[in-house]
Amino acid sequence: MDEQATSIDEYLDAVEPEFRKELERIRALVTRLVPDVEESISYRMPTLKYRDRALVYFTASKKHLSFYPSSWAIDELSDRLLGYQRTEHAIRFTPENPLPDELIEDLVRVHKREIDADRR
Repeated sequence: MDEQATSIDEYLDAVEPEFRKELERIRALVTRLVPDVEESISYRMPTLKYRDRALVYFTASKKHLSFYPSSWAIDELSDRLLGYQRTEHAIRFTPENPLPDELIEDLVRVHKREIDADRR
């Protein structure tokens, strides 16, 4: 992924199949949950925006994938993130230890709620 993608599809085209499948799953889950998201690339990462704000980012690295739902969502649901490496803004996972659909949806719901409340 040395080249800079200009769309999520272009980004995914450069990702190895096993990782791509996970990123496509996240994209589909978030889009189903929040149908009016807009797709973009921001900070060189696939981004799904809601109300002109980043709702989630998701990326593939050499050995893991990362999901960025917001520090608020990570803090609120931290008890459900045991077993995953995380930073203040990201959760790292692998295809062998993926984020469950329900967890992704709940993380998105928390961040959407905060955006709706205009939290900055």
